[in-house]
Amino acid sequence: MDTSIILKPLSIQDVRSFYTWVNDPEAIKYSLSLFQSLNTKEAIDKWFISVVNDSKNYNQGIFLAHSNTLVGYAGICNISASNKLGEYFIFIGDRNQWGKGIGSQVTKLVVALGFEELNLNRIMLTVSEPNYAAVKAYKNAGFKMEGKMRQACYRDNKFHDKLIMSILREEWNN
Repeated sequence: MDTSIILKPLSIQDVRSFYTWVNDPEAIKYSLSLFQSLNTKEAIDKWFISVVNDSKNYNQGIFLAHSNTLVGYAGICNISASNKLGEYFIFIGDRNQWGKGIGSQVTKLVVALGFEELNLNRIMLTVSEPNYAAVKAYKNAGFKMEGKMRQACYRDNKFHDKLIMSILREEWNN
């Protein structure tokens, strides 16, 4: 059940959605560790401005096509032009949009942009092992399991493993 989405740059006005999302423990459970410590409007503003003004990484807002509503953001960070690689990330903060295929759709779009526009050869990611929906979306987009970082994440008062996955240009179905 795919929902039509559009990827486009974030603007300063888009920060308002993050005030709600970053303060929702369920929405940030497996997300960027930094989100665990962004607990004021000012801290979120400072982080968000750095994202919007970041020219070294590829950051895009995820918008519903029919309503132009922001539901999250995704992109590729830690880009190495010399090694032709980068690290994929996605955050869908609007929990009403979970389970609708947006993660799979966005992942495929960003991977295509990584290979076609950024001329990357390898795109990797890390994902919390208990985040089954994300692991499924990444596998659907062609990512392969590379390994595991043992007890690399601490959530809900316990440690869990993070999985390392990647996709190579030669494996990618365009």
